[in-house]
Amino acid sequence: MRNSTQSTTPAVAFQRGQYVLYRDPELFWTGQSRHTFVCQIDRICVGGVTYDLTPLPSGRPIYAASRDYMRLLPAVDAMRDIDSAPLNSDGAADGMTAAAIAWLTQQHATANQRPELPEQR
Repeated sequence: MRNSTQSTTPAVAFQRGQYVLYRDPELFWTGQSRHTFVCQIDRICVGGVTYDLTPLPSGRPIYAASRDYMRLLPAVDAMRDIDSAPLNSDGAADGMTAAAIAWLTQQHATANQRPELPEQR
């Protein structure tokens, strides 16, 4: 007989410092609001089954959070607006943060510089 129960937990090996979306199971299952929020992984507990998290921006630690209630927030998702920004149109930067604009300006300046040849000996 085959077990038809499937885990909804993705096969992810979380690492310290990563950002995750965490759903507090107690708040969720009791129907309370604000049950899902972004956290940073502070510590991997024994066996990698639970993790100590720091919710952003509150900073109040969550100890022994189950990986079943965590989902990785990949950097590619956070940077998608920069990667896909239509920089050649008017008003393209209106929705971007100042840091994103500064980074893009720096990249543009570096890309347009002529490479210098090493000094002749």
